[in-house]
Amino acid sequence: MEQLRFEFPAGPPAATRVLVGVVGSGDLEVLLEPGAGGVTTVDITTSVNGYARVWDAQLARVFAAQPRASMQIRIHDFGATPGVVGMRLAEAFEALDAHGQQERP
Repeated sequence: MEQLRFEFPAGPPAATRVLVGVVGSGDLEVLLEPGAGGVTTVDITTSVNGYARVWDAQLARVFAAQPRASMQIRIHDFGATPGVVGMRLAEAFEALDAHGQQERP
């Protein structure tokens, strides 16, 4: 197992917590929680050692696309490729966006 941590600039804290994937099932899971503001941290637990540069490149593309809310993100990849994790992150961001839209008057 390898533990990786990445940080990216961010805006104000996310509005809510989001979980995608099935916890403890052996399926890829992503947990988003509101951050402290100004920074998003991504902690990855992966069973594939030696892919830190690949993860860095994948996450840089995800966070360069548009400014995001400040979050603490935990990813348990269970051997999924960074590209598949990117799709799961997109799912989590959609859920976060949907929650934010529901709160608006």
